[in-house]
Amino acid sequence: MSSLVPHWRWHILDSPADLDPVPPVITEELAQGWCNFVVWRPSELPEGCDTVTGTIRREAPPGRVEVEGRSPWTDANPSGYRTEVSGGGRRLRLKQFLYDWAFPAADHPCLWGSATRPYEIGEGRVVWLGTDYLGHQAASARMARTTVELSVLEGEFTEDELVGFFAALRPALPEAAARVLATPFAELSYWARQPAEMVSVPTGVFSFHRRGREHEGDWVASGELTAFLTGQGIPLSAGEYHADSAATFGDGAAVRELDVVYASASGGELRLTAQRTGGGRLVFPPEREKHPATDELLDLGGRPLHLGYPHAAFGACDAWWQHPGGYELRLLGSAGTHLGRDAFIGLVTEIDAGLRPGGSAGALG
Repeated sequence: MSSLVPHWRWHILDSPADLDPVPPVITEELAQGWCNFVVWRPSELPEGCDTVTGTIRREAPPGRVEVEGRSPWTDANPSGYRTEVSGGGRRLRLKQFLYDWAFPAADHPCLWGSATRPYEIGEGRVVWLGTDYLGHQAASARMARTTVELSVLEGEFTEDELVGFFAALRPALPEAAARVLATPFAELSYWARQPAEMVSVPTGVFSFHRRGREHEGDWVASGELTAFLTGQGIPLSAGEYHADSAATFGDGAAVRELDVVYASASGGELRLTAQRTGGGRLVFPPEREKHPATDELLDLGGRPLHLGYPHAAFGACDAWWQHPGGYELRLLGSAGTHLGRDAFIGLVTEIDAGLRPGGSAGALG
């Protein structure tokens, strides 16, 4: 991330009591000032669709309140933007938010458990088509870190229409998009900034022993990140991805993991989880999640490398392995036209070669 671009700052309500009883109608351009993510707007609409209505859910500190559109299963109040596009007897909904309580499962969490089909939408990005948890025709993409989820509410849309709709999304405020991408994940993430309850969700092809509801995560200050990771023996970069943020997670001395977020200039992301052998919630050999995907057992310098992905050319990949220096590791990757199986194995190999066990190791016990 460029140090010459100022970090993004957005409006936050002082209290949950200040939340709007009903999410107000607002344009994408005005909504951007209330969001900790890049807001996208449609530049083209499917044939016959002539009405676009956008509403905002503003950010507030944690606390349960009775307001329309708020998730009932958490005390968190992160920001989100919702768009309805309709016309000609058809209607679809677009939801945008920063999926920041965990790594987005296979980069398309709203399609979890259904067979998915990826399509290129430009600038290395991929949209996934499938069926959402309500049984609706749906699609999902991660664009400049923003999770963008589509659900068809009335009528039917062809796959070409949905792919074209995603390909025509544009940042509402390009100057804001540059600032969001220049801001470390730890400064954007609601869960990194607020003591909200954790959300237990799948994260990839293999099953992680999910963290409980009690808030976890001690995030490293941006100015201390380089020294901290060097002390842990963790590489500062891999390919075009550079260490952006890091946090330790644990429920006491018995369980401790280190998460490192690596980001590319365009918003692509890797998430590395590392623990001392047997010292955290990574359990070897890993077990498969239910999501349709391919899994392989490969060789990494004479050691097993467990690799999974929904699509060989586009990812999103999930790799687990053990390092002879006493580390156990997991690497998750975004989907992308340049982050398929072979490219991802190259990143795993680079990270493995860059590990330097024997540092201060305070965070990992």
